Amino acid sequence: MNIPRTSFPRVVIIGGGFAGISLAKKLSKKEVQVVLLDKNNYHTFQPLLYQVSTGGLEPDSIAYPIRKILKDFPNFIFRLANVEQIDAEKKKIITDIGTLKYDYLVIASGSETNYFGNKEIEAHSMAMKTIPQSLNLRSLILENFEEALLTTDLIERNALMNFVIVGGGPTGVELAGALAEIKKGILPKDYPDLDTRLVQINVIQSSDCILKGMSAQASAKAEDFLEKLGVNIWKNIRVTNYDGKTVTTNTDLTFETATLIWAAGVKGATIKGLDAGDFVTRSNRLLVNEFSQVKGYDDIFAVGDVASMVSPEFPDGLPMMAQPAIQQGKQLGENLLKLIENKPMVPFVYNDKGAMATIGRNKAVVDLPKIRFQGVFAWYVWMFVHLFFLIGFRNRMVVFINWVYNYIRFDREARLIIRPYKKKHRIQ
Repeated sequence: MNIPRTSFPRVVIIGGGFAGISLAKKLSKKEVQVVLLDKNNYHTFQPLLYQVSTGGLEPDSIAYPIRKILKDFPNFIFRLANVEQIDAEKKKIITDIGTLKYDYLVIASGSETNYFGNKEIEAHSMAMKTIPQSLNLRSLILENFEEALLTTDLIERNALMNFVIVGGGPTGVELAGALAEIKKGILPKDYPDLDTRLVQINVIQSSDCILKGMSAQASAKAEDFLEKLGVNIWKNIRVTNYDGKTVTTNTDLTFETATLIWAAGVKGATIKGLDAGDFVTRSNRLLVNEFSQVKGYDDIFAVGDVASMVSPEFPDGLPMMAQPAIQQGKQLGENLLKLIENKPMVPFVYNDKGAMATIGRNKAVVDLPKIRFQGVFAWYVWMFVHLFFLIGFRNRMVVFINWVYNYIRFDREARLIIRPYKKKHRIQ
């Protein structure tokens, strides 16, 4: 990998997400060599992926070069690599560009879509965890309407304009709200010769409420917002299969659709070599202690979505969200420096800053530790928080200008089919 030799301890970080970047920043300008590996050369602001999928933003608005984030930090090295295996006994990692030894290893590889073992759903549905996946979804949505214009088969046309979102969490709710606004404000102008009133947006949730991790007040208000936008919400229903045309459920309910968007769950993106059953949890996350050390190891750590830090407040581990990842990364940076200096580490304590979700124009729900509110003010709070956490002044300005323009003109300029997408109906 052409990594320079150094007398400083080498900290290898796998993953340039929220946790990995926060950790690297914390170790900057310290007497350690930081090597960050990622399969992409950019950091993705995942909370806004749904806006890329629905044409509200271009992908470069929510991505930022990793090298640019950390360009002024001495002793920092980035390599574009896919980590294939960890050899804990020899303290090295194996990648597609070579092997690398470490003194301390931090796994911040994030999460991936969880299909719960259903290979057919995985083969035929659309995921939205990465920028390429979001661009694929954007192309497919727009291509569906182009195809609907051409077909004379009414059943096929309805299927092309029927969107099914599986999962009523923040991703599913925000995506449904964005699609509903496209149906209302954009499709009638772009496709005047198509009866866009036939467009159906369905959200299927396996439990009895959407936004299950938020308050009952937020859940009820979000449901009310979606229903007023014309979104169909189906609760206590579980999707059992999708063959590319028909969605089947555990009830008599079925859906004929060309687009199933899977937002029903995520799992840890673990790496071969650390896959022992005694420290990999049900969500495929690595069990860590209060110092983020992987169970059974003193020199291997895990932070962010891939880590499961169990506590009485969070028996299933911390929520797989940006805030826990950012906080864990910062804390681990401090603890690694203490560990190197043979000082006692400080246990991690999560500061829950709340949760929020937007459901379209002027509609959002916000749960803070001491206050809950919904509506227009919540929408402004949601915008401010997301702009604040975007990396880079340019990205903040581009996103802000796009939002202002979309708000005034009720438009989404990025509804472009840059690269046509053809679904691959293949089960592996």
